[in-house]
Amino acid sequence: QVQLVESGGDLVQPGGSLTLSCVGSAFPFSNNWMYWLRQAPGKGLEWVAGISEMGRLKDYSAAVNGRFSISRNNAANTLYLQMDNLKPEDTARYYCSVNRDGRRRGQGTQVTVSS
Repeated sequence: QVQLVESGGDLVQPGGSLTLSCVGSAFPFSNNWMYWLRQAPGKGLEWVAGISEMGRLKDYSAAVNGRFSISRNNAANTLYLQMDNLKPEDTARYYCSVNRDGRRRGQGTQVTVSS
């Protein structure tokens, strides 16, 4: 069974930066595309970014393109999301997933952007 544990969420001021991490286990991490999704209060799950198995291909939603950067360390079974120039609308619970639709995801980590 896929196990994913996210960490790194925090309260940060607008314009600030944050790096999220996700450690995967119980599945072949390096053989899977990996994704970040988020869910803001009262809204549905939103896809944020994806990265190919070896990290050569990366894709971002329009809302975060140019501000967020996804990366991975397959030796450590870890996925990252570097978030820069954070905005209040980035406030959400962030999840990593082996599915683009978030079907199999972790418990999430909370990011709050507020002054």
